[in-house]
Amino acid sequence: MTGFVSFVSAGPGDPDLLTVRAVRRIGAADAILYDDLSSGPILALARPGADLVGVGKRAGRASPKQDHVSRLLVDYALTGAQVVRLQHSAQAGLDITADAAWSDQPGMACVVQAADCLPVLFAAPNARAVGAAHAGWRGLALGVLEATLASVCSLAQCKPSEVQVWLGACIGPRRFEVGADVLDAFGASTTAGDTALFVRHAPGKWLANLPQLARERLCAAGVQAISGGDWCTVEERSRFFSFRRDRVTGRMAAAIWIERRGGA
Repeated sequence: MTGFVSFVSAGPGDPDLLTVRAVRRIGAADAILYDDLSSGPILALARPGADLVGVGKRAGRASPKQDHVSRLLVDYALTGAQVVRLQHSAQAGLDITADAAWSDQPGMACVVQAADCLPVLFAAPNARAVGAAHAGWRGLALGVLEATLASVCSLAQCKPSEVQVWLGACIGPRRFEVGADVLDAFGASTTAGDTALFVRHAPGKWLANLPQLARERLCAAGVQAISGGDWCTVEERSRFFSFRRDRVTGRMAAAIWIERRGGA
C-alpha cells in the first residue's frame, strides 16, 4: 500500500464525465475521498481493497459546515500528500511515509514524529478506530486534520462530535514566528489587528498560535472533545526536542492504538 490518495469531482455518479487521467487516478488510489452524491458507477472504478471515504453533503441535507470540510479535503488531496489506513496483513514489511494514519485493528499503532510541528491523536468511541496526524502549518492549512477525522469517522461509523482529540507538544505561540505567507494560507488578513491566532511581532512578521489554529479547525469540523496542546517545544528545553531551537536534534513520537483486549 503506497498511501496514494485521489479525489475525483464529477457529475452525479456519471462515469462518462471523467477524464482518462481521472479514471487512472481512481484505479491507482489506495484511498478515494468522494462526495456522497457522486458514488455508484464512479466508485466501481476503484481498485479492490481501496478505502472509500465519503466527505460530501448527504443528498437532500446540505450543510455549509460539511461543504467547508469537503473543500479542505479536496485541497489536501490535490497536494499529493499521503494519508494511509494501517492494516496488519497488507503492510507487513513496508516502509510507509505519510502525514496521517488511521486504523481499526487492535495492536496496530498509529505513530507520528515531530520536533516543533503539532502531533494530533484521534480516538473514536468504544475503541472502534484511532488516528494520528502530523500537523505543521502547511498540512494544517490544507486540511490534514479534517481528512484524518473524516477517515476515522468513516471507519468507526460515528460523528465528529463523538471523537476525542488530543494535541501534543509543539512550538508555542510566543516562539512561532511566521511571515505573511502563513497568514494567507489560513485566510487571515495581514492588515487586521492582533487575534488569538496571529499577533504582530515585527515588520512583516507575526507570532502564530499553532495549537489554537488546530482547535478552531477541529471545532469547525464538529469535534467537541479536545485536550492538550499546552506545551512549547522551544521553551521547555529539558522536556522536548526542538528543530527551531537546536537545528540538529531528535524527534518525539506520539502514538495511539487499540488494545487487543478492546480498550483504546
